[in-house]
Amino acid sequence: MTVDRMVMSFAGSFILLSLALAHWHSPNWLWFTAFVGANLLQSSFTGFCPLAMALKKLGVKSGCAF
Repeated sequence: MTVDRMVMSFAGSFILLSLALAHWHSPNWLWFTAFVGANLLQSSFTGFCPLAMALKKLGVKSGCAF
């Protein structure tokens, strides 16, 4: 799995988890959903993604899987 796919997997998982927590625990978890969305938006413009940098340092391959 490439860095890009892992970032999308993490983001999707965190969004779904925070929505579930907002539904069953506290609506304040929606702030976490907003944070993940804002981070995805800013990384699309700037190319800066802390998770992608961490995954690259851990040795996850980047680029196309073909």
